[in-house]
Amino acid sequence: MATAAQYIPVDVYLRSSFEPDAEYVDGEIQERAVGELDHAAWQAAIQKWFWKHEQEWGIRVLAELRVQVSPTRFRVPDVVVLENTGPLRDMDQIVKTAPVAVFEILSPEDKLVRVLEKLADYEAMGVRGIFVINPKSGEKYQYAGGDLKHVDQAAVMVGQTGRMFRMSEIEGLVG
Repeated sequence: MATAAQYIPVDVYLRSSFEPDAEYVDGEIQERAVGELDHAAWQAAIQKWFWKHEQEWGIRVLAELRVQVSPTRFRVPDVVVLENTGPLRDMDQIVKTAPVAVFEILSPEDKLVRVLEKLADYEAMGVRGIFVINPKSGEKYQYAGGDLKHVDQAAVMVGQTGRMFRMSEIEGLVG
């Protein structure tokens, strides 16, 4: 017989640490799948590619940062791209405004239903650049309007400016 998950208050989640970090969904702590070598390689490649454009585009690129997508939901994207709005010391420790882009890199343990729920949360928050990478197959997707579409070339909006990038360029950094 299945047991109901215990409700955890938001403040308890925010005061807690998890290894790896966990997500918080409507009072429930949800473990995140732990990445393997190809997962970590993609994560590093995405960061490396966007780091090259931080100054020019006015962005910050960070890994595994808590993003509050709604009052009762906190997600932890593999990579998050934020507008650079000033010194790091002046930024909130948890992202509460829509990032420029989020990247989710699939792990073998990921379940499609949970991944789609997470992507829908990002979209509801207002994130326009939502990307999913399957490191095993090499498939790259962009999520919009509830759909996943194969993508190589994509754009992210920084302020009012669209910035183009190619997933194949990022993949070239995977090694």
